[in-house]
Amino acid sequence: MRASLIQIGVDEDESVESRRRRVASLVRDQAGADLVVLPELWTTGAFAFESFASAAEPLEGPTYEAMAEAASDTGVWLHAGSIPERAPDGTLYNTSLVFSPSGDLAASYRKIHRFGFDKGEAVLMGAGAKLVTLRVPDTTIGIATCYDLRFPELFRGLVDAGAEMFVLSAGWPERRRSHWTLLAQARAVENQVYVLACGTAGTHAGVPQAGHSIVVDPWGEVLAEAGPDEEVLTVDLDPTRVATTREQFPALKDRLLGLEPPRR
Repeated sequence: MRASLIQIGVDEDESVESRRRRVASLVRDQAGADLVVLPELWTTGAFAFESFASAAEPLEGPTYEAMAEAASDTGVWLHAGSIPERAPDGTLYNTSLVFSPSGDLAASYRKIHRFGFDKGEAVLMGAGAKLVTLRVPDTTIGIATCYDLRFPELFRGLVDAGAEMFVLSAGWPERRRSHWTLLAQARAVENQVYVLACGTAGTHAGVPQAGHSIVVDPWGEVLAEAGPDEEVLTVDLDPTRVATTREQFPALKDRLLGLEPPRR
């Protein structure tokens, strides 16, 4: 399985429309990949809170249309990162979109853990309530977004739902880049899965981004890592390695907490 993570550089001088066209072109350049992953809120910038309302779009808005077409043209599974979605009732959500190689929407995920500590995203956007997994050829992916990475119970729930690979889009700040790497490896090790974590480059509303998108294997080994600037990170993965790892070191079978008590 070949995966390409496109670490988009967000430049505040580039219009959303121009960036959308540019990203669609970058997706089309990934012919031959099985899965392509984009970052969180790449249309606006994850820290451009003041732009969320004005840039919000319906689920099937312009970004949806552009990414669906790019996925179909390229014949890839496309995790198109996330958009500021405006729901029919007016609520804003940080919503990830995943398209099949035919360009159909295969899954959407509203970010559960909103960042901001009672400011920014935490008050401007609603919280999602559903874990999302999706079967793609040879593996099952679990979807998460940025700040979610700090909450291990979400990922354990995804494993219980069958996930063998976590695909995470992010707009992670440079000042906490060490946490990004540490947590990506921790989520891989404790759940014995692949982690594909795709971040942004550039600066969002004055906040430098970490970049350094990363792919981690089920043993916690870093298979590939990007630098700080816009970059395409491509790696070949063996989905069967998840089952092999769990057989060689069956730690998940020894879980006691968080499980339903035995029926009497």
